Amino acid sequence: MRLISFEEQGRGKIGVLKGKDASEFVDLSLAAPQLPGDMGQLLALAGGLEAAQKAATQAGAQATKPLAGVRFLPVVPRPGKVVCLGLNYADHAKEGGHARPEYPSFFLRGASSLTAHQQPIIRPKASSKLDYEAELAVVIGKRARHLDKDNALDCIAGYTCCNDGSIRDYQRKTNQWTIGKNFDQTGPLGPWLVTPDELPPGAAGLRIQSRLNGKVMQDANTTDFLWNVVESLVIITECLTLEPGDVIITGTPAGVGYARTPPVWMAPGDICEIDIEGIGVLSNTIADETV
Repeated sequence: MRLISFEEQGRGKIGVLKGKDASEFVDLSLAAPQLPGDMGQLLALAGGLEAAQKAATQAGAQATKPLAGVRFLPVVPRPGKVVCLGLNYADHAKEGGHARPEYPSFFLRGASSLTAHQQPIIRPKASSKLDYEAELAVVIGKRARHLDKDNALDCIAGYTCCNDGSIRDYQRKTNQWTIGKNFDQTGPLGPWLVTPDELPPGAAGLRIQSRLNGKVMQDANTTDFLWNVVESLVIITECLTLEPGDVIITGTPAGVGYARTPPVWMAPGDICEIDIEGIGVLSNTIADETV
């Protein structure tokens, strides 16, 4: 099952895509008005995903809409936590001048830093050094603490794409990366949530790319993780409790803009795409901050 978060007449809603061509979806506000219209709330509802799937299967034509023209929201519009792993690919650590790490570099993103599929990534007034990062995102569906390798995947509601847009000069102002990772509307999340039954366990073996104006910038595979999805969840839940709607961003491979000679920065009018095999293509234009 593939689910979208979208906005209609100022109201957040959830849709379930129909068919492999993703040209239509079932509007759950029509097919199952008793279900929440917020993805985080749906995931927190016991049996929520199952109810959504049943409603989509039974929905009539009146609840089916074309996907074209939909105003997407981030898959989880306001996650409680966005936990990000840095340096989770050895080649990316190397290109940034880092030794192969012995433990992941963690940082957090706030909800205001997110944006949606087909919505602009905002280049801030403060800097022109806006970089792309193709990343697999894991969306949590069940409360989880002290996971182990045997049960870690049980807490996952699904997977999506992320572009961990980074303001590089601000990222390097301190030893902590948080400030460069939290400018408003720099982190697209989407286009949709893909449930685990449609992908290999732990989303292993998936090709992941970024493209800038059609040119491939990053090209890797999730088998290249230093810490795979299971290992990452085990490490994270040693420390904190994961809750439905939380998002884990799993790190980016080599090929980012700042490591190139000369550096490549995203600029207004550019189109950046994140393509993950079996999930989809997250596409965003770049625009300058205007307020």
